Amino acid sequence: MNRQAPLLLSGTLALLTATSASALEYKSLVDNAIVYDACSTKARPVFILRHGTPVEVIVSVDKWVKIREQGGGLGCLPSETLGNTRQVIVTASSADVLQKPEQGAPAAFSVAKDVILEAIDKPDGAWLKVRHSGGQSGYIPLKSVWGI
Repeated sequence: MNRQAPLLLSGTLALLTATSASALEYKSLVDNAIVYDACSTKARPVFILRHGTPVEVIVSVDKWVKIREQGGGLGCLPSETLGNTRQVIVTASSADVLQKPEQGAPAAFSVAKDVILEAIDKPDGAWLKVRHSGGQSGYIPLKSVWGI
């Protein structure tokens, strides 16, 4: 038997796994939620996330989801706490939401760091159309938000 065959097969499997795991999935909280250090209510609570916060889904297991939040914190949430509304969180210290998806367009409104906005369309180049909870909408640079 060729000794390189098992190495080649394991390397190929690792590459396939890494490739399939590279697609990021984001969801948002439907309510305030406690994040646990393991996927069980008997686990230790580590932090709380507020309603609307976007999280990256790492893996779903039974009725639990392991997530990463914008600051890098990891933990587990009951899957029922996540919804399909796409939200993003502002990561820039402040950002103008513009009336058109182009540099130099007039500002529709401004937002501060950690404001949660609803993504109302898919990204268009370097821009994302968003809506504030107050109803205003416009375009924000993708580099100013996390969760999409």
